[in-house]
Amino acid sequence: MVASRSFFTTLSGVLASARLAAAETNALNVRASDPCAAIANKTWVAPSDVRACFTSFPVDPTIKANIIEVVNKTLAFHTSVNYEKSAPEPFTADVHEDLLADLARISGQSYANELDLHVDLSRTLKRLDDGHCVYINQCFDSLFLTFLPTPLVLLTDSAGHQAVHIAPEAFDVATAEFKDEVQFWQNALPGSLKGKLSSLSGATVLAINGEDPFVAVDANAQITGSFQGLGTRQNSFFSSYNSASTGWTYIMGNFAQQSLPLVDNATLTIQRVGSNKVETITLPYRSRIATTAVPWTDAKSFHDNNCVAIPGTNGQDLYAPDLRRNVVEKPVNKFRQAPIPTTVNTRKALLNVMLDTTPQQDIVLPPGLTPQDPLAGSTGVVQFFLLNDKKTGVLALGSFSAGSQDSLNSALLTGLQNLKARGATQLIVDVSNNGGGFICVAHWLHRIIAGPKSTTEPQAGLDTETRDGPLAQLIVKQIVGGADPDNFLLYNPLNWKFANNTPFPAGLDWLQPPVDIVINGRQDAFSQRLGDECQPFDSEPPSEALFNPKKVAIVSNGRCASSCSLFSVTMAKEEGAKTVVYGGKQGVQQQYCGTVGGQSTDFSDIDTEVKSTHLKNNTLAPPDFLTNSVQGITWRLGFGVDDPSKPEEWQNHPADVNLPLTTKTVNNPVAIWEQVAKTVL
Repeated sequence: MVASRSFFTTLSGVLASARLAAAETNALNVRASDPCAAIANKTWVAPSDVRACFTSFPVDPTIKANIIEVVNKTLAFHTSVNYEKSAPEPFTADVHEDLLADLARISGQSYANELDLHVDLSRTLKRLDDGHCVYINQCFDSLFLTFLPTPLVLLTDSAGHQAVHIAPEAFDVATAEFKDEVQFWQNALPGSLKGKLSSLSGATVLAINGEDPFVAVDANAQITGSFQGLGTRQNSFFSSYNSASTGWTYIMGNFAQQSLPLVDNATLTIQRVGSNKVETITLPYRSRIATTAVPWTDAKSFHDNNCVAIPGTNGQDLYAPDLRRNVVEKPVNKFRQAPIPTTVNTRKALLNVMLDTTPQQDIVLPPGLTPQDPLAGSTGVVQFFLLNDKKTGVLALGSFSAGSQDSLNSALLTGLQNLKARGATQLIVDVSNNGGGFICVAHWLHRIIAGPKSTTEPQAGLDTETRDGPLAQLIVKQIVGGADPDNFLLYNPLNWKFANNTPFPAGLDWLQPPVDIVINGRQDAFSQRLGDECQPFDSEPPSEALFNPKKVAIVSNGRCASSCSLFSVTMAKEEGAKTVVYGGKQGVQQQYCGTVGGQSTDFSDIDTEVKSTHLKNNTLAPPDFLTNSVQGITWRLGFGVDDPSKPEEWQNHPADVNLPLTTKTVNNPVAIWEQVAKTVL
């Protein structure tokens, strides 16, 4: 009996093992046949494995047609479509995208899979070089972020020679941010370099994939979008920094961080610091799942959970009884290049914010580069410092957005008054990678720095206009007829003023008559000129200037957009503030800002205007997105300072000073500020 029980116990174990093996084999077979199952519940995977999942979905003609129709009809509200067909100088060579023609091409073109369709559509919009007018599909964009541990920088030596380098701080950044994956890259290094990833930091990069590094830099500049200026798009390839709401962050740059898993590896020809030897290494990109991705187990659940429209993708009727108090998290917020306000009153907290297919990250700037001892009153994106010369104050302003407009205005005023009280007579405003935010904060900052004068009162910003298309006209007619009694909507005349800064009356059909204009051979129509939307401010500004504007330097890597541009343009062109762009290729004109716009918004907001005025069934109205997508637009366009008859968007913004970066100043804010104080102010 003992032997018999032993036999059956053994047999039972064998059968259990067989069942487990069969189950494991079945799971392997499922993963092999379903590439989305193969990457489910994994943090890090090869980009090729993510691509295998993304490309496993054939194009659904209904979904394709829906996306193109929503984008096309939303573009009727985008102020810049016809300008961007061939932008005025100095951006004619950079911006020449016939968007309507390309959308027609995409509509008639066949694609092997959904990813191919998405890449074509996304890059078509990016060719506008307009960080407001961006198409994003959360099924693909940044669902996985794809990284290398070797961010790059462009450095200038003492003889004035420029070269691309692996960032000196690269290993510190990688070991802090990628603790769970660094060993993979250590093991991927060849021969005697295996395990010596740290030795690559600071290395000179002689070639990328066998070609001059600027071949890769310029190729990226052609597809990255966001800014009109070539120099700014080149700079996006390299690492940089930002004063974010979570603290000082490190921006990897487009070489070391990508929103789509399209590249598997990079081959670098390098010369390491302290070595005369030229070496070639191939490093694999690795894709990391986003924290916002909804888990899945197979292709169907992947698509259902991440690719289909969710609450907030589309707009809502603000007067529908069941929705009026329903606040939903909008997918567009993930991709705004600014902190999201906790409360937004659309009448007084208007936004002008960049969108990007890569959300803002919280990769930490290494401690040795992080500015220490911010002054009292520093909070979130607003940080104040007094340099050792005791006369140069610094405002590190990472965004024009925060929890609320009032709190940000208060922090700016208190901090600048504190700097002045401590003896600061000149000011550096560091707006590196500032993607914009509250429009009225840009006006407020201009006003409190420069004081009361004709350029700040009653208007501290730019006059604007909006596009005057047929559906927009119908929205205004519905509002004038009583469709928006609580003044929830952008098109309500109560929100706007005439060019002489007197308010519109409640019943004004302000889009009549339209201002007709021909742009690049196409008939277009715009609203009358709109005046100030911010004054009187909710708080009383000081009665005198806090700083002499001519002793103010606005500093960045050129990536200052939207409300940041509104501030920088008015300070530079109206007040004589100096503008400094650090980094950038020699011989390429650096723009101190870009994507000026006037006010940005997106499809979901336009859809809310349409639904709340009961026009959704109109043939001009875009349908709801079926996909988890975002389409951004510039809703208002600011008139220029130098030429007030034309948009500021395509007027020149050349930096007064282009500051070369060295091994001592690269990604080191304090070292950059000290150099600016010494050589510019």
